[in-house]
Amino acid sequence: MADKSAFVVSPDWLQERLGQPGLSVVDGSWYLPFQNRDPKAEYDAGHIPGAVFFDHDKLSDHDSDLPHTFPKPEAFAAAISSMGITNDDTIVVYDGPGMFTSPRVWWMFRTMGAKNVLLLDGGFDNWKKAGRPVTDEVTKIAPSAFVANFDAAKIASFDDMHKIVENDTRQIADARAAGRFTGVEPEPRAGLRSGHMPGARSVPSSSLADGGYLKDINGLKQVLDKAGVDLSRPIVTSCGSGITAAVITLALESLGHKDNVLYDGSWTEWAGAKDTPVVTGDA
Repeated sequence: MADKSAFVVSPDWLQERLGQPGLSVVDGSWYLPFQNRDPKAEYDAGHIPGAVFFDHDKLSDHDSDLPHTFPKPEAFAAAISSMGITNDDTIVVYDGPGMFTSPRVWWMFRTMGAKNVLLLDGGFDNWKKAGRPVTDEVTKIAPSAFVANFDAAKIASFDDMHKIVENDTRQIADARAAGRFTGVEPEPRAGLRSGHMPGARSVPSSSLADGGYLKDINGLKQVLDKAGVDLSRPIVTSCGSGITAAVITLALESLGHKDNVLYDGSWTEWAGAKDTPVVTGDA
């Protein structure tokens, strides 16, 4: 069997451990409008036994006018504590299709100091198809205390990105679909320019997984190599609103690349500004 990322667990692995003390299962699903899926309604209708729901829209900084801005540490800690999760837990995150929005939750937990955060390979859709345990029962939550140890160095700001673009201090890996990267397809958010930041490489998040299962180590490296991503360089990941950029972050970390940051404002912030350079085409 080909080598898999150390950050993913198989459905068998998780099913065998359901209900064990110290295991927290988190549904990190979120969907774009065109997908016509309501993550909370789906969670209420059926989830992995013991799973709690992570609401991307609520667990963001509401003082920001951008979507999905990284929350303040104290707000994150309070929300995660209310889910019954502690820093010492083994945290397994999943989403519906697999490797779509769950890596963002994985990255957020790690950036807030959680040590053992994993992802369910294949996602919940495949879990259900295989006839694995599903329940609509409300998860019983025990009181807990999650302490946020925020690593601000893992997040790139708008000002950081200006310097990165101007000075080429980090390679930029963009997780949006290729058509949005080249500017052929419009952005889903009205009023945003299409294209990409100068010097960016196109690494669509969908290219890093097959049917919701993260590609093996060799497969991840091949995708990044083909995209022209230089793993010997510092890298910043970006996408539309900071969610699927974490799929590239997951691939990088799986390959042992540590000098990476995520641009939280991503294309919504960059293209929404009036004076930022935007390039179209393949390069």
